[in-house]
Amino acid sequence: MATLSVLKFPTPDGAEAALGTVEELSKRELITLHDAAIASWPEDKRKPKVRQLNDIKGIGALTGSFWGLLFGMLFFVPVLGLAVGAAMGAVTGSLVDAGIDDDFIKSVRSKVTRGSSALFLLTSDAVQEKVVDEMKHHDFELLTTNLSAEDEEKLRAAFAEED
Repeated sequence: MATLSVLKFPTPDGAEAALGTVEELSKRELITLHDAAIASWPEDKRKPKVRQLNDIKGIGALTGSFWGLLFGMLFFVPVLGLAVGAAMGAVTGSLVDAGIDDDFIKSVRSKVTRGSSALFLLTSDAVQEKVVDEMKHHDFELLTTNLSAEDEEKLRAAFAEED
């Protein structure tokens, strides 16, 4: 089963740097990276710049429409009209099954703000100890995952060990 994780970085370029680490881990077969997207929000911009990792191909990779819908819900819905919002509401019901509910949206929306960035990852088969060791040099906060509460707490604890 794939895991959707959201990592928040205190700088607009933090997510991009961390994605490089995840891609390297994937090449070394320490994690399977199915898809990823970045939201980068420079201080001087009204809204974040979003980018899907386009060069990942294969079974299980998410489509641009998923990331578009997710980022629309996170960052752009307030500027869309009511009709568009209502139409999106009908479509988003299926996202709840993937752990993307109102709490997820509110949490990410409140924490990814100007001057920060976020890395959205769809991964599986992580060699947790190796991934944690490689990712510790990045300054980030694990906002949410669709792991079980117990597994998510273990992951948070592993990243917090050297703080």
